[in-house]
Amino acid sequence: MTRIAPAARRASLVQAALRVIARDGVAAATTRRIVAEAGMPLASFHYVFASRDELMAELVNTVVAGEQTDLEPALDPATAPLELRAAIRSGLQHYLDGVRADPDREKAMFELTQWALREPGFAPLARRQYDRYYELAERAARDAAELTGSSWRLPVAEVARLLVTLTDGLTIAWLVTRDDAAADRAIDFAADALAAIADVPQPVPAVPSAPVPSVPFALDPNAGAR
Repeated sequence: MTRIAPAARRASLVQAALRVIARDGVAAATTRRIVAEAGMPLASFHYVFASRDELMAELVNTVVAGEQTDLEPALDPATAPLELRAAIRSGLQHYLDGVRADPDREKAMFELTQWALREPGFAPLARRQYDRYYELAERAARDAAELTGSSWRLPVAEVARLLVTLTDGLTIAWLVTRDDAAADRAIDFAADALAAIADVPQPVPAVPSAPVPSVPFALDPNAGAR
């Protein structure tokens, strides 16, 4: 029998949990259902996770890491736009492309949030989830400002909260409607709104070069000798 490394086993169980939650809800995501989805024996779960709660925390970390990966091309200094609105729009576009590529990931996270808020004692899981979102958004907002030489007029933590609020609306609307054109318009609105609360470098106007005066032929001292 092929031995599976603990890290690979954890990753497989997290992905299985995401599929179960997206399809059937958090209440259905028992350890037995998760290991069955992953095609593993129950002992495999307890080998790498101390509890289902630990798995849920790892699930949040995995999703946020995936969203960070989606954003990386938009914040790469070698390729990122040098104007703030364009950088914001690029980041939101890459984020939405990640949602489109893996809708179940975001469906599972919305389900997890609602479940944690309903279940007694699990509200801290929802707060942890959003703390991670805010951390990622704050890093993205700070990087976008640095890359474009801009500065936020609000504390970057407040900008991050606005960004998460906008992406939440963008995500749930797309999951419900799958309307790409509407999502593109929402991205434009979000980019405009966020860029409006920043000071961006103003382009330096080009200074026209002075024309080179021409010398009339009559002023040429050698004109009479020709």
